[in-house]
Amino acid sequence: MGKIVISENVTLDGVIQDPAGDEGFRHGGWVGLIKDRPELGKLALDDALGAEALLLGRRSYEWFAARWPSRSGELADSLNRLPKYVVSSSLEDPAWNNSTVLKGDVVTAVSKLKQELDGEIVVLASFQLVRMLMEHDLVDELRLKIFPVVLGAGERLFGETSDKQPTRLLDTRTVEGDVAYLTYEIVREA
Repeated sequence: MGKIVISENVTLDGVIQDPAGDEGFRHGGWVGLIKDRPELGKLALDDALGAEALLLGRRSYEWFAARWPSRSGELADSLNRLPKYVVSSSLEDPAWNNSTVLKGDVVTAVSKLKQELDGEIVVLASFQLVRMLMEHDLVDELRLKIFPVVLGAGERLFGETSDKQPTRLLDTRTVEGDVAYLTYEIVREA
């Protein structure tokens, strides 16, 4: 059975919008260039190497698909070879290799994907998808890289939920001297 892992860059106040600074958000660019931060690059590579597949929303898929196919190196090679599943009602013909659009009911499609795959299904960016997955108890683990900045505005990782969602801290460490890397598992009632 697959395990859905959310891997996100997030500000101290929970914002995930435009970390690279190329989406036009007035506070964008709060991560800086990952290539200039080797430990953060290693975390991204570890996620890619440990993944069985990527699960993305359409906008995040299009952002990644516009950048990674032309790049080289171990991270690019990993992202480009991985199967990619895209949740979208409008994307018809995904151009990035090994990409499949999940059609129909998202909860059913993602639940089926979890049943069919063994290993980690890593979700990158895709905050709307993350919220839906959390709401329907499909997430198994959260890997949050918390950057030491407060933006005060922007799209947040978590929105309102219909019920509390308990988690258990699995690991914590400091990366690059100022980024808190927190790993949580979702706690489900027995």
